[in-house]
Amino acid sequence: MEIVMSLVFASVLLVFMIYPAIKIVEFLEIKMTITDKMYNILTVSITILLALIVGAGLYFI
Repeated sequence: MEIVMSLVFASVLLVFMIYPAIKIVEFLEIKMTITDKMYNILTVSITILLALIVGAGLYFI
């Protein structure tokens, strides 16, 4: 049940984690060369990762 509740919180947070993910990928783009395809993949994966971290944090606090 804990995993399900964490995923429910994470699904709501997906929308709010897009902006921080874009900023993180833009910072990485300054430090190294990133193709457009890699930019999109990094943005989606970092968005999901941030949502999962914050969702689990909200559940366990």
